[in-house]
Amino acid sequence: MDAFLNQAFAGLSMASILLMVALGLAIIYGAMGVINLAHGEFVMLGAYSAWLLQTSLGLGILVALPIVFLMVALVGLLVERGVVRWLYHRPLDTILATWGVAILLQQLVRSVIGSESRYVAGPTILDGNLVLGGVVMSNYRIFLIFFSLAVVAATWFLLKRSEFGTKLRAVIQNKEISECYGIRADRVYALAFAYGAGLAGMAGALITPLVSVTPSMGTYLVVDAFLVVIVGGVGSLLGTVAAAGMVGEATAMFSMLMNDTIGRIAVLLAIIFLIRFKPMGLFPDKVRR
Repeated sequence: MDAFLNQAFAGLSMASILLMVALGLAIIYGAMGVINLAHGEFVMLGAYSAWLLQTSLGLGILVALPIVFLMVALVGLLVERGVVRWLYHRPLDTILATWGVAILLQQLVRSVIGSESRYVAGPTILDGNLVLGGVVMSNYRIFLIFFSLAVVAATWFLLKRSEFGTKLRAVIQNKEISECYGIRADRVYALAFAYGAGLAGMAGALITPLVSVTPSMGTYLVVDAFLVVIVGGVGSLLGTVAAAGMVGEATAMFSMLMNDTIGRIAVLLAIIFLIRFKPMGLFPDKVRR
């Protein structure tokens, strides 16, 4: 039982990282219909930004998070303004273009920084573990869980209670009519894309004490994030939260019962089975386009 509970906690902390990555992906795809294959590279840029701020300026992860968010959001804004804005309603071209951007960003990091692994120290204030019975919970992983919930709450407020969220929902529902009321759809798209990229960057920074920082580190995360978005229902905030928990816990449990590779295959098969009977996901977006 102790091993089961420890693995369940590990799955929950994994789900918290997946949630932040998938939130940005869900906003970008839900708002603009863009399948962004460069989203994993935004995670990678967030990790390298945290490493750079720590090694050059001595900033810890917690202090660097707002800076990382702004840095990666700016890169996302440049990608949207320079590439994506010309490809709306052209899904195949968007996939190819963002794939090219992903390769470009990876090679740029390899050329400028190098391909060797980098390491980022976790915050000393969160060192140690919380022990409850036979369950050992890392303080840093507990922080990740609560921080991801705070990000969800902030995103909900942004989308449901702010002027920007009202404009975004109006553009999603009917772009042409919203523009007749003076809403700049292109500006709304750009800010939504930048926000999604910034969330991915923060996720990348937060995962650095747990994994090595490499140019290809975002690739496996973005695959899981796409699975979360599909299972939860494209554009659904509640669905993204629920699906992140399901995918994180299922991956952890299957990995405990089998090995990591077979566990991931089992999760993928389960998701395929689910999509067969729920093609719109568990919580499909009800917004009419």
